[in-house]
Amino acid sequence: LQSTNEELETTNEELQSTNEELETMNEELQSTNEELETINDELRTRTLELDQANAFLETILASMGVAVVVLDGSQTVRVWNRHAEELWGVRPEEALGQHFLSLDIGLPMEELRACVRGALAGEEGGMIVVDANDRRGRALRCRVTALPLTVGRDEVSGVILLMERTGAEAPAASA
Repeated sequence: LQSTNEELETTNEELQSTNEELETMNEELQSTNEELETINDELRTRTLELDQANAFLETILASMGVAVVVLDGSQTVRVWNRHAEELWGVRPEEALGQHFLSLDIGLPMEELRACVRGALAGEEGGMIVVDANDRRGRALRCRVTALPLTVGRDEVSGVILLMERTGAEAPAASA
């Protein structure tokens, strides 16, 4: 009985030690969980702020009254506003992520290539007027202004294109 009692006491001590370790692990997990909840709350707040900033930006772009397209440094479409959709007949989800100069939207892309590259090189306010076709195939004159999209003072990260019909219509193609 004495031997069994000693074994039971040893087992009891081991169980108490294991219980203490489990309690410590539980406290650590609770602390980690609280930290994760704090991080999640912060992430929710930041996501809400980002959504509000995006909505504000979309409102500004829609209010400009011209087609606005933003390209990144590799000339991939990152922003395509409602006026660009109306003018060229391409929905944002079709344009976003596409290389701008490969889009078939009725603009003479070869004529725009130098203007876009100039803006990427940091040249201010490249502008060109081109003959184009709108989404219905109608001829039009379009003024395209290419502005460098800068980060900080000097680093060009992309191009902002402003496109609008001019008062004069493009001449009809002769048959």
